[in-house]
Amino acid sequence: MADIISENADDWFGVPQIAIVGVGGAGNNSMNRLESLGGLETVEKIAINTDKLHLDSIKTGKKMLIGKSLTKGLGAGGSPDIGRKAAELDKEELRRLIQGKNIVFLTAGMGGGTGTGAAPVVAELAKESGAIVIAMVSFPFEAERIRRKKAMDGIERLRGVTDTVVVLENDKLLKFAGNLPVNDAFKTMDMLIAETIQGITETITKPSLVNLDFADFKAVMEAGDVAVMLVGQTSRSENKPEAVVEDALCHPLLEADYKGAKGALIHVTGGSDLTMKETNDIVELLTYELDSTANVIWGARINDDFNGKARVTAIMTGVEPKWVFGGISEEREGVLKSKAGVEKGIFGDIIPIIRR
Repeated sequence: MADIISENADDWFGVPQIAIVGVGGAGNNSMNRLESLGGLETVEKIAINTDKLHLDSIKTGKKMLIGKSLTKGLGAGGSPDIGRKAAELDKEELRRLIQGKNIVFLTAGMGGGTGTGAAPVVAELAKESGAIVIAMVSFPFEAERIRRKKAMDGIERLRGVTDTVVVLENDKLLKFAGNLPVNDAFKTMDMLIAETIQGITETITKPSLVNLDFADFKAVMEAGDVAVMLVGQTSRSENKPEAVVEDALCHPLLEADYKGAKGALIHVTGGSDLTMKETNDIVELLTYELDSTANVIWGARINDDFNGKARVTAIMTGVEPKWVFGGISEEREGVLKSKAGVEKGIFGDIIPIIRR
């Protein structure tokens, strides 16, 4: 297993140490796809499982087989209790594995054995070590009846031991990528996770037009609870803010009503043509319906690869769980549709406010 080694300890002083940890089968598969996507070179990647054969197939820097005496390396058999006990048996080694991290992103599939049972244990250990912990977990397809019940229990446990939980619904893959091969379909969701983590990582660790620091990130995430993730991009030169925000709000994998959210972490990427007003307008549009006391932290970075384009990634925290599952509520969907005129788009009554 490879360790990150620096010739000069000062190279890492003042730089947040970040890891993404994939737990269980789905979490491990995500680690493989994240490796193939690239772009997260500064983030340490760790895979944890009870299934040795599956773990051996994962191409990531650090791997750990847990609960060997309990499962004999054969997996948790869909039992969250076995997944939890497997992690508890190797608590000290898991603690050493994530020691020293400032931010831990945890990815897992909810509803199975290892991910559902072990992920909360890993999250709790990361929290005890002082890390900010953000879980990005998948929720089973509607047809997976018993797994959905297990998933809800697992998510509730995660809410108690993480700073923020982002739930991604597998059912939305059927609408967005139902005709793609299975691996390609799941890769689209992993790409969104990678883009969000990369956006947050870059704005914390690299020089930016408007910087976020670790303290900013911590302030929003510590009060996070349930959150939704938004990713949008546009190559339109006219009405760039409206276009990129509309793309984010209408993304079929991520649509969710975050009205009343208590916090927002927003990262905007654009080329040298991105203006401060455009950046501010993007933030205004995304935060228009947040709670009046919401803690909004945003950063912006210039990347020459984005000349003529713009991308936004955001995590909206403190969202009511009823708004997360099933996407946009019927009431909110009606409001959005009523605003969806050809000329006005979905922001007809908001644009005049930000252009005052």
